[in-house]
Amino acid sequence: VQLQASGGGVVQAGGSLRLSCTASGRTISTYHLGWWRQAPGEDREFVAAVSRGNKQPYYSDTVKGRFALYEDHPEGDLEDRISLEMNNLKPEDTAVYFCAASKLWHTMVVARGGDGMDFWGKGTQVTVSS
Repeated sequence: VQLQASGGGVVQAGGSLRLSCTASGRTISTYHLGWWRQAPGEDREFVAAVSRGNKQPYYSDTVKGRFALYEDHPEGDLEDRISLEMNNLKPEDTAVYFCAASKLWHTMVVARGGDGMDFWGKGTQVTVSS
């Protein structure tokens, strides 16, 4: 499984950014996909994920109502893309954002610091200025 993230950048508070993560591999359909983030000096925290089972997005309370997660399949079953649309951004959203894949839903949304995650993508920086 390979995770390739793109997007990020610098935006003023109240602005919007979009992150994308393309996940590829023969077994990618068996993984839950999502986004985590890590602010300076902080543990990684869960942001949003899509369940492999019911295909529904799930959000942390800190981003619910502001972020939206979308999923599509650019290359059929061998590729999965999740896009995180981030609206009404706040300075506290500033962090390095990581795409993640896990076979276990509990690991994807609950695991402290993302411990046990099967795969991580390269992080992408999001900076929100006040």
